[in-house]
Amino acid sequence: MNNKIKHLEMIQVVVTRMGSNLFILKGWSITLIVALFTLISRDVSGVYVLFAFCVLLIFWILDGYFLSLERCFRDLYDDVRMKKDEDIDFSMNCKKFMKGKNSWIKSMFSSTILIFYGILLVVMVIITVMSSVNSINFNFGINWKNRSNAIPATSIITTELNKK
Repeated sequence: MNNKIKHLEMIQVVVTRMGSNLFILKGWSITLIVALFTLISRDVSGVYVLFAFCVLLIFWILDGYFLSLERCFRDLYDDVRMKKDEDIDFSMNCKKFMKGKNSWIKSMFSSTILIFYGILLVVMVIITVMSSVNSINFNFGINWKNRSNAIPATSIITTELNKK
């Protein structure tokens, strides 16, 4: 019984580490994407937008990979749990469990990861579209206000300050 408990503890440490990796990846993905969109707000460039979407895709793939590994180790845990003490070999090989819901692609599109990265993708698309629309409206606004009889905004502000 002692061998089984030690083997289960070894597997549990790996499962815990995979769970913390998933959490850290989500934090880093949000941090980097927010930083990139801060750069985009200063300079609306297709390069930054494309890079932000690539970062999202890379973190989505990594998150799916770690979830796949975590699921495989949980299945290994269940397999070891059902074994007799004399059959324990302390193997950490979980390749035989990498099929079905534990596959990398299925894990990428699991409900938890799909909701997180799907919402992040939708927010990124909305921000990209809104920043593009705002820059177009801003440019149109400048073109309309560049008439010869228009009063510059700085003179209006100066006049208002002088009245006080």
